[in-house]
Amino acid sequence: MGWKYVPTDQTGTTGTLVDETQIKLSRSADSAEKEPLSKYRFHLKLWLVFTAQTWILDVGRTVVMLVLPADWFPLSRPGAAEYLHILYNVTTPLLLLGMLERSPRKLPRSAVHLSIIAVVMGTTLHLVADSITRRLLLIGYQLHLTLRENPVMKNLEPSTLIEVFELLFYYDKTLGHLLWYLPLFIVLLLFFSSCFCCGKQEMQKMPTAAWMLLVPNTAYYWYLISEGQTFILFIFTFFAMTATVMHQRRRGMVPDGDGLFMLCSFSAALVLVLVWVMFLWNDSILRRKHPGLIYIPQPRAVFTLHLCQNAQR
Repeated sequence: MGWKYVPTDQTGTTGTLVDETQIKLSRSADSAEKEPLSKYRFHLKLWLVFTAQTWILDVGRTVVMLVLPADWFPLSRPGAAEYLHILYNVTTPLLLLGMLERSPRKLPRSAVHLSIIAVVMGTTLHLVADSITRRLLLIGYQLHLTLRENPVMKNLEPSTLIEVFELLFYYDKTLGHLLWYLPLFIVLLLFFSSCFCCGKQEMQKMPTAAWMLLVPNTAYYWYLISEGQTFILFIFTFFAMTATVMHQRRRGMVPDGDGLFMLCSFSAALVLVLVWVMFLWNDSILRRKHPGLIYIPQPRAVFTLHLCQNAQR
């Protein structure tokens, strides 16, 4: 950078030398102060699409798999839950790309391509495993029991077939979930990094539309943590969001409508998960299904254990 001659009168005969860096900084500050508040509006359309897509195609397929009569579709062909899952596999990459477009931190093109490929692979592995699980439920498979404790698996001949199912569920529960949810939380974090504005401009409150979507969005994050067993990814993302808020506050920036919406949704979802765990803390059967340090029962397992068995009685 260099120095610039700035005239101090109309004739230009007198002036001073000013550092160009200081001129640019002052101009950027003036432009930030004059920035219209419409830039920081709540992205209602984006969050409406996110809520509808997750509840209809993600949560909805689980409900359809458990509730819809099995004889509506032949077992040798995809059912209603599988068709919803296929639609989810198509729409999720488009939704993530839409969020990345609004992020100020642009990932390299190769990283974006790899992330989308990973999401498609993860959701596809989950589709195959869910299709087989649905058919296992029809012959007596119980979701609240571990694989080797299921009576259906104990009667397999030859007994080594159970290792084939263990491989299948490894592709689903471990590898598939990692490929699916890791890019998802990274994209949410990158999108959150764009949800800040000057503290003097933005009123620190959520718009009415955000409050209306808070409950379904929070409930979906709870479902994502419990059914998808993504607590570690979720809590690390939440900590990263909190650290981002602290860093931006030192620069005089505060979360805008989208940022407050995401913070409230993550915080409420964490509280909901704690209540869920406390309610099922003494369930010895579910404890055997989740023996690790992190005990978060899956809603489908709770449904088949308590609701289905009570209905049969």
